[in-house]
Amino acid sequence: PEDYPNVSFDQLRFQTLHNQLVAQAKVVQLGHEMLKKKNMGCMIANMTTYPIDCNPVNVIEWQKFDQQARYFLFDMVAKGEYPTYMIKMFEKLKVKLHTNEEEMNILKNNPVDFLTFSYYMTGVVGETTANKVGGNLLSMGKNPFLKANEWGWQIDPQGLRYTLNDLWDRYHLPLFISENGIGWDEKLNDQKTVEDDYRIDYMKEHFIAINDAVEDGVNVFGYTMWGVIDLVSNSSNEMSKRYGIIYVDYDDYHNGTGDRFKKKSFYWFKKFKETLEL
Repeated sequence: PEDYPNVSFDQLRFQTLHNQLVAQAKVVQLGHEMLKKKNMGCMIANMTTYPIDCNPVNVIEWQKFDQQARYFLFDMVAKGEYPTYMIKMFEKLKVKLHTNEEEMNILKNNPVDFLTFSYYMTGVVGETTANKVGGNLLSMGKNPFLKANEWGWQIDPQGLRYTLNDLWDRYHLPLFISENGIGWDEKLNDQKTVEDDYRIDYMKEHFIAINDAVEDGVNVFGYTMWGVIDLVSNSSNEMSKRYGIIYVDYDDYHNGTGDRFKKKSFYWFKKFKETLEL
């Protein structure tokens, strides 16, 4: 708009997001036309949460959080129209999207064919939320029933089963887990490897949760881990939060040889892929 320098932050961020959503739907449209297949998806950063307790005030606060921070993007790519809860929020924030009938038709007529999302951890939400933890991208309340890593990353395999069931029941679209893993501060041992049994346990328990979701009736058709090799963590901008099953010899300041070394989890994951035995 002409008054761009004077628009509010909320107006700017939601207008930018709207433009991105229209572009994404246009890609789905073009993909269908060019490939003649229904195989278009859109990866969404998923943040699964629970209410901090059964206090109705906190449950309502959790529900609002889930709608705006989680379901919103899934609703947009799967249903192609702005949900009522976001329209009401736009009214409160005085956000007026610059759009037209053509854009809204593109959104409505080009939903994705499957949902793909990331799953790393869970947290709790409530009006009285305290003891927030970070871990990955978003601060959420600490769950006393879960273990965590050095960054407060709460490990919750059952949360993945819940997430898969929740998304399947809500959208009835095939599901692909495009990111799943855990960051850990690691050092090579004298044998030039890392004894990362904690990562093996993390993957094992999450695979069991996926299998349980499949037994529940959920259509889960794909999985990729994050990541195969160590890399700079986007959430905390450091190399020392290592995700990989292959160690990369660099520190947070890019000191090191860059050489790669297979961790214990590499061999475990290789065997699992070949035998499907946990």
